[in-house]
Amino acid sequence: MALKILSTFLPPLSLPNHRNFSNFSPIYFNIYKRTTPVSCKSTQSETQSQIAISEAQLLSSEPEGTGAAAPTRGDRFLERQQADEAAKLVIKEIKKGKKKTKKLLKVNTAVASCYGCGAPLQTLEPDAPGYVDTHTYELKKKHHQLRTILCGRCRLLSHGHMITAVGGNGGYPGGKQFVSADELRDKLSHLLHEKALIVKLVDIVDFNGSFLSRVRDLAGANPIILVVTKVDLLPKGTDFNCVGDWVVEATTKKKLNVLSVHLTSSKSLVGIAGVASEIQREKKVSYFSGSANVGKSAFISALLKMMAQRDPAAAAAQRYKPIQSAVPGTTLGPIQIDAFLGGGKVYDTPGVHLHHRQAAVVHSEDLPALAPQSRLRGQSFPVASKNEMGGKFNSNGLNGFSIFWGGLVRIDILKVLPETCLRFYGPKKLQIHVVPIDEADEFYKKELGVLLTPPTGKDRADDWRGLETVHQLQIKFDNAERPASDVAISGLGWITIEPRRKSLGMSEDNFAETIKELHLAVHVPKPVEIFVRPPMPVGKSGAEWYQYRELTEKEEEIRPKWYF
Repeated sequence: MALKILSTFLPPLSLPNHRNFSNFSPIYFNIYKRTTPVSCKSTQSETQSQIAISEAQLLSSEPEGTGAAAPTRGDRFLERQQADEAAKLVIKEIKKGKKKTKKLLKVNTAVASCYGCGAPLQTLEPDAPGYVDTHTYELKKKHHQLRTILCGRCRLLSHGHMITAVGGNGGYPGGKQFVSADELRDKLSHLLHEKALIVKLVDIVDFNGSFLSRVRDLAGANPIILVVTKVDLLPKGTDFNCVGDWVVEATTKKKLNVLSVHLTSSKSLVGIAGVASEIQREKKVSYFSGSANVGKSAFISALLKMMAQRDPAAAAAQRYKPIQSAVPGTTLGPIQIDAFLGGGKVYDTPGVHLHHRQAAVVHSEDLPALAPQSRLRGQSFPVASKNEMGGKFNSNGLNGFSIFWGGLVRIDILKVLPETCLRFYGPKKLQIHVVPIDEADEFYKKELGVLLTPPTGKDRADDWRGLETVHQLQIKFDNAERPASDVAISGLGWITIEPRRKSLGMSEDNFAETIKELHLAVHVPKPVEIFVRPPMPVGKSGAEWYQYRELTEKEEEIRPKWYF
C-alpha cells in the first residue's frame, strides 16, 4: 500500500521506449478529468456486475492522473454510488410510467354492456337495445355486477320475439332500427391493427352467401380458423370426407391465411372439441366473426359447454353467455368471454350484414322462414311419381316451365335435356310450385302472399318490389352421369342441376345427339346475388360421383387441413 501511495508523488524513473525519448511530448500525458454520472437503463444485476468489474480493475491497474489533483479511492467510490442511485431512480420512473399506462387502458376498455348482445347499457330509451331500469342499474353498479345485466331487448329475444335493431345497407325492413349495418362493421375495424386469431364461421347451407368476400378488410393478415357450421342439416348419408375436401377446394381459391377447416354442429357438438384445442394451442386472443345469423353465438355456447367439462373458467362463463335468436343482428357489440383458466379470452363480435342475402329484403316477421330447422331433403323436379303435369314432363321434361321457390325465386327452364332434374335444398317452409312459362307472371301476381310466401299476407305483398333481377345462365357439362353445377341463392340455399337423372334415363344413342349446355333464367329480388359453383357432394349419391383432385407436393404443403 505504501508503494502505491509513494508512486503517486514521484515521477516515473524509466520509460517503456527509451529510444524515442527525444520525440517525447508532454501532451501525451493522461490528464485526469472528473467524470459525470451517466444514467443507463440496465438492470440491477448488470449494475452490480459492472461495479465488481470496476473494483477489480481499480485494484489491479494504476490510477489515472498524477500529482495532488488525482482522485482518491474514496472519491471514485462516491462517484460510483451517485451513478448507481441515479440509474435506480430512472428505472423506477420508467416502471411507474408503464403501470400508469396499463391502468389507463383498463379504464378505457371497461365499458358496461349487456352480456347477451354487447350493446352499451342505458336507462333512457326503453325500446332501444341495452335498456335496463334505473333501479336495477344502480343496484348492480353498487355491487360491481354490471357485467351480469341482460337488457330488455335480449329478454324478449330469449322468449321468441322477433325484434330487429339493424337498418340501412344490409339491415332488415320492418320493426325499429337503432343502428346501421355500417356502424356494426366499423366496430370490427380494430382487428386490422391487432394481433389475434380470427375464428371465421360459415353456414354450410348458405356457404357462398355467408362467406365474407372481403374478409381481409376485417381480419387483415391475422391467421384464420374456418369453422363450417350446421353440418347436421346436410342430407342423410352424406360423406363428410367429400364435403370437407369440397370446402377446402372452395377455400383455397379465396387465397386467405387459413390454418385449418373444421366441420361442426352446435346442436350435436360435432367438431367443437377440435376447434377448442386449436384455439388453446395458438395462445392468442380469439375473435369469432362471420356474417349475420351464421350461428356465432350458438357456436360459442356449444364451445363453452364442451370446455366446461375440464375448464372451470368455461363452466363459469356459461352462466353469462351471448343470447341466441333467429333474428339476424342479435349481437350489437363485442362480447368478452373469459373461457380459459389460463386467462385466454374470446370475443363474440357483431355479425356482418350483407345486402345481397335474402334476409336483407324480407320483412322481419318472415325471417324465421329462411332458417332450416331440420335435416335437408332435396326436393326433385320433375317428380318421378304421378302428378298433374306428368304427361308434359315425360314428353319434353322441364322445358317451357317456370319453377317458383316461395315468393323469392323463379327459375325459367329454357333449354335442357328431357331427363334434366333440378333438386332444391333449402327451408321446408318455402313451397315449390311449377307452372308453364306463359302463365308465370299472372300466377305470381295472383298467388304472392298466399301460396307464394314469403312475403306473408297481401299487405306485405303489396309493398313487395318483386323479382326485379334476371340472371341468364348457360351451364356446360361433360359428364351427364354427375351433377353439372349448383346454383346457390344467397341467404336461402342451393339448387343442384342434374343433366340426366338416372330414374329418367335414356339410351346412349339418343344422348350422343343431345346438347352439352343447359339454359336457365333465374329471377330474384334486386340486391340478392346467385352463385354458380361446383356441385356439393351431399346425400348417398354424392360419394359415388365426387372426384378428388390430384395434388402436387407444393399444394399439399400449402393446402389447409380439415377436421370433423
